[in-house]
Amino acid sequence: MTVVDPLAPVLAGLLVDNIRFLDSCDDDEVGPDCAVKVMEDVASVLKGLSSEQLNRLLLAVEGLAETESDPVRREFLKAFPDACGLVGEA
Repeated sequence: MTVVDPLAPVLAGLLVDNIRFLDSCDDDEVGPDCAVKVMEDVASVLKGLSSEQLNRLLLAVEGLAETESDPVRREFLKAFPDACGLVGEA
Protein backbone atom coordinates (compact mmCIF):
# COMPACT_ATOMS: atom_id res chain seq x y z
CA MET A 1 0.00 0.00 0.00
CA THR A 2 1.36 3.40 -0.99
CA VAL A 3 0.80 6.22 1.44
CA VAL A 4 0.27 9.55 -0.30
CA ASP A 5 1.38 12.70 1.47
CA PRO A 6 -1.75 14.85 1.92
CA LEU A 7 0.09 17.75 0.31
CA ALA A 8 0.75 15.78 -2.91
CA PRO A 9 -2.80 16.05 -4.35
CA VAL A 10 -2.92 19.77 -3.56
CA LEU A 11 0.38 20.45 -5.31
CA ALA A 12 -0.49 18.12 -8.20
CA GLY A 13 -3.80 19.94 -8.66
CA LEU A 14 -2.08 23.33 -8.69
CA LEU A 15 0.46 22.09 -11.20
CA VAL A 16 -2.18 20.64 -13.52
CA ASP A 17 -4.41 23.71 -13.25
CA ASN A 18 -1.52 26.01 -14.14
CA ILE A 19 -0.63 23.91 -17.16
CA ARG A 20 -4.31 23.82 -18.13
CA PHE A 21 -4.43 27.63 -17.95
CA LEU A 22 -1.34 27.98 -20.13
CA ASP A 23 -2.71 25.43 -22.58
CA SER A 24 -6.04 27.20 -22.95
CA CYS A 25 -5.30 30.90 -22.49
CA ASP A 26 -5.61 33.44 -25.28
CA ASP A 27 -2.53 34.99 -26.87
CA ASP A 28 -3.30 38.32 -25.19
CA GLU A 29 -3.25 36.67 -21.74
CA VAL A 30 0.11 34.92 -22.10
CA GLY A 31 2.37 34.98 -25.12
CA PRO A 32 2.23 31.64 -26.93
CA ASP A 33 6.02 31.25 -26.99
CA CYS A 34 6.19 31.89 -23.25
CA ALA A 35 3.36 29.43 -22.52
CA VAL A 36 5.02 26.70 -24.58
CA LYS A 37 8.39 27.33 -22.92
CA VAL A 38 6.91 27.03 -19.43
CA MET A 39 5.00 23.87 -20.33
CA GLU A 40 8.12 22.31 -21.87
CA ASP A 41 10.15 23.24 -18.78
CA VAL A 42 7.55 21.66 -16.49
CA ALA A 43 7.47 18.48 -18.58
CA SER A 44 11.26 18.31 -18.50
CA VAL A 45 11.38 18.61 -14.72
CA LEU A 46 8.64 16.01 -14.29
CA LYS A 47 10.45 13.58 -16.60
CA GLY A 48 13.50 13.95 -14.34
CA LEU A 49 11.66 12.71 -11.27
CA SER A 50 12.71 9.41 -9.76
CA SER A 51 10.42 6.46 -10.42
CA GLU A 52 9.07 6.71 -6.88
CA GLN A 53 8.41 10.45 -7.16
CA LEU A 54 6.77 10.06 -10.56
CA ASN A 55 4.57 7.24 -9.28
CA ARG A 56 3.44 9.39 -6.35
CA LEU A 57 2.62 12.28 -8.69
CA LEU A 58 0.71 10.00 -11.06
CA LEU A 59 -1.26 8.50 -8.17
CA ALA A 60 -2.16 11.98 -6.94
CA VAL A 61 -3.31 13.09 -10.41
CA GLU A 62 -5.26 9.86 -10.88
CA GLY A 63 -6.96 10.37 -7.52
CA LEU A 64 -7.90 13.92 -8.45
CA ALA A 65 -9.38 12.73 -11.75
CA GLU A 66 -11.45 10.05 -10.01
CA THR A 67 -13.07 12.55 -7.67
CA GLU A 68 -13.37 15.53 -10.06
CA SER A 69 -16.96 16.63 -10.72
CA ASP A 70 -16.13 19.04 -13.57
CA PRO A 71 -15.97 16.85 -16.71
CA VAL A 72 -13.59 19.18 -18.54
CA ARG A 73 -11.08 19.27 -15.67
CA ARG A 74 -11.49 15.51 -15.15
CA GLU A 75 -10.56 14.84 -18.80
CA PHE A 76 -7.58 17.19 -18.56
CA LEU A 77 -6.41 15.40 -15.41
CA LYS A 78 -6.74 12.03 -17.15
CA ALA A 79 -4.81 13.25 -20.20
CA PHE A 80 -2.12 15.11 -18.24
CA PRO A 81 0.40 12.25 -17.74
CA ASP A 82 0.36 11.30 -21.41
CA ALA A 83 0.36 14.92 -22.62
CA CYS A 84 3.50 15.61 -20.57
CA GLY A 85 5.17 12.43 -21.82
CA LEU A 86 5.19 10.85 -18.37
CA VAL A 87 3.62 7.54 -19.43
CA GLY A 88 3.60 5.36 -22.49
CA GLU A 89 7.35 5.43 -23.15
CA ALA A 90 9.34 2.25 -22.98
